[in-house]
Amino acid sequence: MNIPTGILPAIRKMKDFDKALDTPHESIVILETRLAQIKSLVDYSKRAKKNILVHFDLIQGLKSDDYGMEFLLREIKPDGILSTRANVISMAKKHQLLAIQRVFLLDSLALEQNIKVINRVQPDCIEVLPGLIPSMVHQIHAKTELPVIAGGLITNEEEVKAALQAGAVAVSTSNTDLWKMM
Repeated sequence: MNIPTGILPAIRKMKDFDKALDTPHESIVILETRLAQIKSLVDYSKRAKKNILVHFDLIQGLKSDDYGMEFLLREIKPDGILSTRANVISMAKKHQLLAIQRVFLLDSLALEQNIKVINRVQPDCIEVLPGLIPSMVHQIHAKTELPVIAGGLITNEEEVKAALQAGAVAVSTSNTDLWKMM
């Protein structure tokens, strides 16, 4: 699967799932769900011809170890995963699954530590939260030379445009109003 670009609808509430399937965007992210629900969500998404990315850390009942990844790969079959955990990203890369490292920029120490992890693990892409800081999107891309997705706290079209102009390849958002953007 290619790195997602543009708007990346992120589903936090199941009531928004059908809305995400009806968008013209190629990929969607499942943020929070239960292990019992994830297979049907992925199957519905694939029937709608959507690339489906799941946030590994937020699937209730899934353990972030080799067996959890094996289950996800064999039974769920997503197109990619997001995770804050380096071991999950490494496992995904080992199995040729699109691996997006999610990083939270709390302060300069967090930035420094995240860059070290990213350079060691080499995810396919990085999701930076909060995505409201265009200069950080640019800085992380410059330091890692990896595609960056901006996410978190983005509430309007101007913020989406600022993130994309700063070099983000995509903007992930659970704000359904922003899903209408192209």
